[in-house]
Amino acid sequence: MSKNNVIEIPEPKLARFLFANTRFAWFWLVVRLYVGWQWLHAGWEKLHSAAWAGSAAGTALKGFLTGALQKTVGANPDVASWYANFLAHAVVPHAWLFSYIITFGELLVGIAIILGAFTGIAAFFGAFMNLNYLFAGTLSINPLLLLIELFLILAWRTAGWWGLDRYVLPELGTPWQEGKIFKK
Repeated sequence: MSKNNVIEIPEPKLARFLFANTRFAWFWLVVRLYVGWQWLHAGWEKLHSAAWAGSAAGTALKGFLTGALQKTVGANPDVASWYANFLAHAVVPHAWLFSYIITFGELLVGIAIILGAFTGIAAFFGAFMNLNYLFAGTLSINPLLLLIELFLILAWRTAGWWGLDRYVLPELGTPWQEGKIFKK
């Protein structure tokens, strides 16, 4: 396909304002602080629990997974068989390892989102964790966080404007535009 056949469809003005205009960055700061706090708090609690990241690491996760695996029966199971199979054969045997991965993943996502450092990437990993909780049949705050994180991913250009992204991204660049560090 030649360059002449490429058609670019412009963003609607509302989408450009919400997701690419720094005048709306204050809103994303508020959203980031809320989402980041949720992850930081969850990870912090796990970090200080022996059943998650201590002498009995994996115990709490095994209990959670046992409950999830029990939700695979009935006419309308809460947990799909393919996901239950993944949990039973990949996660349960290594619950202690996944326990640490979840704990530190939640902490890192929370810290990155609060600081506005690689906000879009951090929101992606937060959304990934929320999806896994949802696949395991747990609602709680997960649908809300997932929805907000999807918007943070869309707003990656301005979501971290009042944060480290404002300074880090111009230096490092993006996959399609090299930053100042790599131009030297």
